[in-house]
Amino acid sequence: MKLFGFWAAAVLCLFGAWEVNGILETIEEELFYTEASASYYNESKAVYGNNALLVGLTLIKSAAAKGAVCLDGTLPGYHWHRGYGSGANSWLIQLEGGGWCNTVRACVYRKKTRRGSSNYMEKLLAFTGILSNKPEENPDFFNWNRIKLRYCDGASFTGDSEHKAAELQFRGQRIWSAAMEDLMSSGMRYANQVLYLISFQFSYLHFFFLS
Repeated sequence: MKLFGFWAAAVLCLFGAWEVNGILETIEEELFYTEASASYYNESKAVYGNNALLVGLTLIKSAAAKGAVCLDGTLPGYHWHRGYGSGANSWLIQLEGGGWCNTVRACVYRKKTRRGSSNYMEKLLAFTGILSNKPEENPDFFNWNRIKLRYCDGASFTGDSEHKAAELQFRGQRIWSAAMEDLMSSGMRYANQVLYLISFQFSYLHFFFLS
């Protein structure tokens, strides 16, 4: 009986440590991406000053009726700078990275951040690099339709379930579909070419996205 109690306590300790580790990983990850975003924004402002292209957040209004929502139930969104001239019918879509939340507690924490709720997302993002509208910085894509799809489902735009007790929505697959439908209705259906930019943590999902 004592031996059973010992192993039960050991299992509980390991489980607790795993849960805490998951939360700490999520916090560290969020801090990393927050710092990276701040650095990215500050560097953009430092290089381009007030001429940095700031693109507003568009919430996908049609997503609510489809149940395509972030972890906390808020609407997903994207930033879109319209193409023109020879790039009017060319589209570049960048999927925001951010890793997964791997426990319920970690996901509960995440839904209070921009990785789980559009309430906490930046309303303006600086478009630089491959998203820039400057020919000298981005000669191949400067006049394309350039979109940054925000990530808020906790599982890289996959999954379709919920955790009612924790009030969590895992609707990545629906968000992906709703975003594509919204962009198609906004002109992407006339595209001559579409380029998807997928961060390394999404690389194993590229066949899913393009199917």
